[in-house]
Amino acid sequence: MSRETFRKLRQLLMEKLDIYRELSDKEILDAIDELILDNMRDSRFSIKEKVQLRQELFYSVRKLDVLQELIEDETVTEIMVNGPDSIFVEQEGKVKKWHKTFTSREKLEDVIQQIVGKCNRVVNESMPIVDARLENGARVNAVIHPVALNGPILTIRRFPDKPITMEKLVELGSLPAGCAEFLEKLVKAGYSMVIGGGTGSGKTTFLGALSEYIPKDERIITIEDNAELKIQGIPNLVRLEAKMTNGNGAESVTIRDLIKTALRMRPDRIVVGEVRGGEAVDMLQALNTGHEGSLSTAHANSSRDMLSRLETMTLMGVDLPLEAIRRQIASGVDILIHLGRMRDKSRKVLEITEVCGYEDGEIRLSPLYQWQEGKGLLETAALLNRKKLERAGVRL
Repeated sequence: MSRETFRKLRQLLMEKLDIYRELSDKEILDAIDELILDNMRDSRFSIKEKVQLRQELFYSVRKLDVLQELIEDETVTEIMVNGPDSIFVEQEGKVKKWHKTFTSREKLEDVIQQIVGKCNRVVNESMPIVDARLENGARVNAVIHPVALNGPILTIRRFPDKPITMEKLVELGSLPAGCAEFLEKLVKAGYSMVIGGGTGSGKTTFLGALSEYIPKDERIITIEDNAELKIQGIPNLVRLEAKMTNGNGAESVTIRDLIKTALRMRPDRIVVGEVRGGEAVDMLQALNTGHEGSLSTAHANSSRDMLSRLETMTLMGVDLPLEAIRRQIASGVDILIHLGRMRDKSRKVLEITEVCGYEDGEIRLSPLYQWQEGKGLLETAALLNRKKLERAGVRL
């Protein structure tokens, strides 16, 4: 079926629907059936092609147009739209160009507005960049004119419908079973952790899996730019999401604002989806004021690099001497976990490092597990600070 045929029928459909207001899915499908019957009675299209056309027309009106098929495909992990005529997808770690395209630039812009509107976000020429999410939790980034030169750019990272558990990560080879058991005990005992790694290394997935080990009787507050975490089994759970300005005079609510207000909500632990800037100082203050066992993620190239990133991000939020910042990090953060994406596209835990305090102007680190090529993740040292384990009655 040619795209020209689709465009013609879609135009007729939109004209047909203009006379209605609110229509149910069934009413729209009935209108599509009538349209196909009237205009393709003598065509040589097969029943299969007509059924496919029916679905595509419905998606173009009610869903995310040509992207809906990809959104519903569990094997697709990333969708990259480089303008209306160029769509790439990632499946099983491989990126390839998709054969379908949008009928027009305007239709792609409509899809972007539909997505951001449902998240109470705004994207326009004065605010051409936006982060949002789909109803299934998929992460969305959109960039439009005048920043995007080759048409509206839309990137969607799809997460599994069912949260990936630590058992599943062990099964996939992301870390050994013994290491997972070790982390389970540390989370239950209240060790504060920061998970680092590059883009696409699986930080959010790993954070969600770690959160399963939080005791069920605790009060947890999650703070995210876009709500992606799917923490299960915690009855006393509060989910907070940042809010961008909508251009109508409403003020934005930042991650920093949410961390500050979360401290007044009597949390046992705070889980911050990702620390990107000045909110690092608020996160460190939370870790140093009785909220042990809190979890977060940040971009970093190694555990040692994570310390530099935390220092830099803290300086973005407050003007403090470097020594004071390092003391805050050494006092508040117990464990650094570093993830990486391998050449075969698999995601692995590459380092687990203990923060052992501040001495001679530097933060002391002790690598507990390290990745060795050909051998995997190996234990390299024993945990030094066991006070929290002892207080919680947890044995290694």
